[in-house]
Amino acid sequence: MIDDAAESLSEAFWSVARQLRHFTKEALEPWDITPGQFRALGVLVRHGAIRLSALSEHLRIAPRSTTEVVDGLEQRGLVERQPDPSDRRATLVAVTDSGREVAAAIMRARRAEGDRMFGALSPVDQAELARILSLLRT
Repeated sequence: MIDDAAESLSEAFWSVARQLRHFTKEALEPWDITPGQFRALGVLVRHGAIRLSALSEHLRIAPRSTTEVVDGLEQRGLVERQPDPSDRRATLVAVTDSGREVAAAIMRARRAEGDRMFGALSPVDQAELARILSLLRT
């Protein structure tokens, strides 16, 4: 019985996660940005200019994949490569002003979708869910 309950809880969690991924994908469409590109943009907004290797670590993807993500963002004018002032052989990736604006707009759209989805819960249930998710994240 416990295994069935755990499986049911797991499946319910994954179903909600799939819905959130779908909402995120829809929220990104107006900006023609992939979820991976948005994740990279978010890391760069939070951490400032960093090396590609550090971005790869934050994203937990291969350096080659990070290069492709950055190339796509750079072509759109959302990030730029800069020389690393502490090591002339290295390059930093930084968010442009346009990239910050796009990231902020996407965050607003994602927040609105999340509010719509979790709005079905009472404030007490939302607080309890936040508490539980916080426990699971550690």
